[in-house]
Amino acid sequence: MKIIKPYYHILNTIEELNSMIDRIAQIARTCYKSEDRANPIDDRYLVAKLIKNGHEAMIEHCSISVKFVCDRGISHELVRHRVASFAQESTRYCNYSKEKFGKNITFIRPCFWEEEWKENIPENKYDIWYDAMLDAEEKYLELIEMGASPQEARSVLPNSLKTEIVITANLREWRHILKLRTAKAAHPQMLELMIPLAKDLHELMPLIFDEVEDLK
Repeated sequence: MKIIKPYYHILNTIEELNSMIDRIAQIARTCYKSEDRANPIDDRYLVAKLIKNGHEAMIEHCSISVKFVCDRGISHELVRHRVASFAQESTRYCNYSKEKFGKNITFIRPCFWEEEWKENIPENKYDIWYDAMLDAEEKYLELIEMGASPQEARSVLPNSLKTEIVITANLREWRHILKLRTAKAAHPQMLELMIPLAKDLHELMPLIFDEVEDLK
C-alpha cells in the first residue's frame, strides 16, 4: 500500500499562458473594431477592463488544463462543473494487482488527520483510517486473485483511493471553479488543492485571476 499527498500540475506551457492575453484582446477588438490599437500595453488594459466590467465572455476563448492527483471523493466534486472536459483514471480498466501499479493500491492521506499522524497519538482517527485502507487493499487483491475483474473488485475501494483527473476549462469557468472551491465552506481536501492552484494561476496570469489576495 502507498499513501501520498494530493497535488496538481498545470499542463499549459508558460508560453501558452503568456499568449492568452494577446489572444483575448485580439478577439475582443472584433467587437469594437479597434484592431488598429493593438499593442501589449493597451491589450492588457483592455483585458483588465473587460473583467472589471463583467464582460467575461471574451475570456471563454482560452482554456487551461490541470492534472489533479487526488482522492476519488474530491474528483466526484470536481466533475460537477459543467463547462469543462474531463479525463480520469478508470478503475474499470486499471488492474492494481499488475506490476505497472507496483502490485498495490495508492491512497490519498487525509489532510484533516495529518497532525495525528505526525504526532503518532495512540488510538487516533488516522490509525483507524489507515487500517481501513489496508483492509480495502487486501480485499481488492484477494478478489482479483479469485478471478474478479477490476470493474468488479473496485466495489471494495473507498473514496480515499488515489485518482488522476485532467480538467480542461476556459478561463471564465476556472474563475468560477476557484471562487467556489476556495470558499470557507469547501471540503478541506478541496482547499488543500485549490488554494495553492489559485495562487499559482494568479502569479502566472494576474490579470485573469485577480481575486486571490485574501486566500490563506
